[in-house]
Amino acid sequence: MTFRKYLVLAGVTLCAATGDSLLSRGMKEVGSISLRHPSDLLLAITNPWVAIGIVLLLGFFASYMTALSWADLTYVLPATSLGYVLLAIIAKYGLHEEVTPMRWFGILLISGGVGFVTQGPELTHPAPPKKEAISTRVTP
Repeated sequence: MTFRKYLVLAGVTLCAATGDSLLSRGMKEVGSISLRHPSDLLLAITNPWVAIGIVLLLGFFASYMTALSWADLTYVLPATSLGYVLLAIIAKYGLHEEVTPMRWFGILLISGGVGFVTQGPELTHPAPPKKEAISTRVTP
């Protein structure tokens, strides 16, 4: 894997974790909103934390689409799941949320699973099409 591909996966991980964290912070300031009132959604976007979070999540989607253009979903998704570790650290120390030992254990299991996925190829190639048997029988 090239440095550029590692950079794309890092972009996916960092943009997702940071974007989600900023979105969470902003929505805690905005308060409860309802889909029945679309004006609430527009008002929420004016919060700077929400706006920056949305921009970072757009960066996540751009990086994610890029990664999926050269690798299988079964490789990209687990490889970017290290963002769960980053997200838990941001939630604990940046948002002052409680992260229970059971959640840390779950994050540890996910991170361990990522190690298994990285041992395989980033792109599985489909099997070559089977050649049809050529019939030598002549029909009258």
